[in-house]
Amino acid sequence: MIDHKEKGTEKNSESLNFIETQIEEDLRQGKNNGKVYTRFPPEPNGYLHIGHAKSICLNFGLAEKYHGKCNLRFDDTNPEKEEEEYVQSIKEDVRWLGFRWEGEPKFASDYFDRLYQWAIVIIKKGKAYVDDQPAAVIAAQRGTPTEPGIKSPYRNRAVEENLRLFEEMKAGKYKDGAKVLRAKIDMASPNMHMRDPVMYRIMHKDHHRTGNQWCIYPMYDFAHGQSDYIEGITHSICTLEFEVHRPLYEWFLDQIVEGVYRPRQIEFARLNLSYTVMSKRKLLELVEKKIVDGWDDPRMPTISGLRRRGFTPESIRNFADRIGVAKRDNVIDVSLLEHSLREDLNLRAPRVMVVLKPLKVVITNYPEGKTEDLETINNPEDETMGIRKIPFTREIFIEKNDFMEDPPKKFFRLSPGKEVRLKSAYIIRCDEVIKNSKGHITELHCTYDPESKSGSGQNRKVKGTLHWVNASSAIEVTVNLYDRLFNNPDPAGHKDKDFKEFLNPDSLSVLKGCKAEPSLAQAQPLEHFQFQRLGYFTADPDSQPGNLIFNRTVPLRDIWARAMQKTGKKN
Repeated sequence: MIDHKEKGTEKNSESLNFIETQIEEDLRQGKNNGKVYTRFPPEPNGYLHIGHAKSICLNFGLAEKYHGKCNLRFDDTNPEKEEEEYVQSIKEDVRWLGFRWEGEPKFASDYFDRLYQWAIVIIKKGKAYVDDQPAAVIAAQRGTPTEPGIKSPYRNRAVEENLRLFEEMKAGKYKDGAKVLRAKIDMASPNMHMRDPVMYRIMHKDHHRTGNQWCIYPMYDFAHGQSDYIEGITHSICTLEFEVHRPLYEWFLDQIVEGVYRPRQIEFARLNLSYTVMSKRKLLELVEKKIVDGWDDPRMPTISGLRRRGFTPESIRNFADRIGVAKRDNVIDVSLLEHSLREDLNLRAPRVMVVLKPLKVVITNYPEGKTEDLETINNPEDETMGIRKIPFTREIFIEKNDFMEDPPKKFFRLSPGKEVRLKSAYIIRCDEVIKNSKGHITELHCTYDPESKSGSGQNRKVKGTLHWVNASSAIEVTVNLYDRLFNNPDPAGHKDKDFKEFLNPDSLSVLKGCKAEPSLAQAQPLEHFQFQRLGYFTADPDSQPGNLIFNRTVPLRDIWARAMQKTGKKN
């Protein structure tokens, strides 16, 4: 037995979550020879989302903490919905989050032969039978939680007949839906999952790994617990909806194996996130109806979407640690996930200047033809990131909304006769507003104070500081302003409405012709930046020299919370 103190588990029990408490109790009792072996078992029927990220962090994190192992196993028992594309995306997501699974990835399909043989064992015990009834009839006969189900007329078939029919099912003699294999348990059980559940169904569909080798496939509930058993999993960490499945998993194992070893299933509350849908079916609908641009659309809660938007693995892991694990379902405010990202990017993202909606400023008293290289700090949170030089000339761009001709009180930006500081540069004053024939402002004429150079030691202060870019050296970029996909905190929680009714029409704004400082010409895909005063942005994977695209990852502050306060709504 491994001494759990050598594993670093001597931590005060008050600081342990309930799963760790149970694991440590098992270690103290010497169960499983002191081993901890977990697994992450996704179904390859879609891309993983932020809820799966929590499960990944939990399962792999427990294995790391207790010096154990964690498998990546694909529960691939439904060839109608599973694809190799999903397998590859899941592996990429787990790796990106910083985890490594034990050995090669495993698949429930690796165990199809063994599961089939176990099904025969259960039939021979008289604990399973072939049912000829349609799926709708079987479902109707299950009864209700307060009323017992109706026994199938095929429930008492002879063992020999069930063996023959099951073999014929495997041989492809029957059409899809013609027959199923059901466990023979208790049609009056208060647990609906114990009312003669289906173990195998006929599906003449090629499997992404086994091809046409099989035309019968085990149900998830028949394959899942046995797969854990085959792999020697000690702690099977599942979400709460599987709590009622646990007696069925144990019943199956009791029919086919001997000895005391059983995987210990522990349930925890799944992640529910505000302003988000976490159903693979709903996410697939968004993709198939082209409401979003694929599974990795930066508005999607998929791990690939979060990655493309600019989330870091560290921010997601920190978020998972922060929310912890609970025994009851609750809803986590998405702003906490965004806060975790801001914390991370604040430390690592270099500061740069980009103007989204350019307004030209001509500094009339600055010498024509002169270019001055000004110094600016790359990241005030990390001195090791150093400084860079930015060019400054007579003509620059500022944001259109940083100027108002007739500003309200407490408008600390630029207006006629008012002064502002240009970030890392000079103080300027607006002297003249130039308009076109339609009355639209086209440029501003300003003067600068040559003695006000940033860092010169001059003490004169102004209240406003603006970001800017030099007009002659600026590069043009496209900026995608991504926002929350839904404008309702619980889009899937309204029984009388379709969740798509709550789609946010402003979830994406594409801005072309934005002006960026020249240093961004070298930006690499998925590289992070803080655009001064605008938020955190990431170079899109499709970004390339001459066609630079940046995605807004998250604003500098929770603008949704402020918007909800103004409207009197709860966030």
